Amino acid sequence: MSTIQNDFDRIALVSAASEDGSTQNDHYHNFLLRHLPPNCDRVLEIGCGTGVFARRLAERSKAGSAGILPAILALDFSPEMIRIARERSAQYPNIEFELADVCDRLLPVEHFDCIATVATLHHLPFEEMLLKMKAALKPGGVLLILDLFEPARVSDSHSAGLSHPLVAGLWDSLLNLLAIPVSVGLRLIHHGRLLPRREVRDAWAAHESHDLYPTMREVHALCEEILPDAKIRKHLLWRYSIVWEKP
Repeated sequence: MSTIQNDFDRIALVSAASEDGSTQNDHYHNFLLRHLPPNCDRVLEIGCGTGVFARRLAERSKAGSAGILPAILALDFSPEMIRIARERSAQYPNIEFELADVCDRLLPVEHFDCIATVATLHHLPFEEMLLKMKAALKPGGVLLILDLFEPARVSDSHSAGLSHPLVAGLWDSLLNLLAIPVSVGLRLIHHGRLLPRREVRDAWAAHESHDLYPTMREVHALCEEILPDAKIRKHLLWRYSIVWEKP
C-alpha cells in the first residue's frame, strides 16, 4: 500500500495549484447524489482524496428534523490528500477528514445511512471491502460505488471460443473510442484545457502503470453473492457504478 500512498501524495501535490483533478470521476457525482437515501444523518466516504465529493455530499445533504447537519466521515490514507481536503473544506464543519487505511480501521456495525466510494475500490481487496461496507450500513442504508473496470477484449473471446464475450469486447472497444473525445471535452469545459498539466499527467501515468481493475464479469459475480439485487451499471469514461440498498 505504501506505493499507492506515495502515488497519491504526489498526485495531490502536483494537482493542488489548479485543482486539476479527475474530470471523469467528477462527471458522475450528480448520478451518485441522486441515489442518496432521504434520511441521511451519517455518511462515510472511503477514499475521499482532496474532498471534492465529500463537499458535494455536505452541500446536497439536508439537515435532519432537529436542524442538525448530517455527519460526514471522509477517509483517505494519503496525508497530502487529507491535508488539502481539510484546507479546502474549512467552511464545512460537518465533514470530518480522517487519515486512515480503511482496511485496518474498524467501522461500527449498522451505523451509516450511506457509504460512498469513488475510484478507490480497485486499490483494495474487493470482496473484503464489500463485506465490510455491507456490515457498516444501517438497514435501509445505501451503498454507492463508482469505480473503474477492465474493458473486455475481442481477443479474449476468440481464445475462449465464445460469442457473448465477443459482443462485450466489441461494445467495450466502441465505448473506449467514444470515451476519449468525451473526456477531452469535459476537461476543456471544466478546466479550460484539453489535457492536464504535464506534471499531473506524469504523476497519473506513474500510478496507472501498476493499477489493476476488475472485469465487469467479476463485479457482477461478487455482487450476486454479497449484494443481492444491486443495480450495476456500466458507464462511459471507463467507469461502472453499484447502487445497493441494504434490506
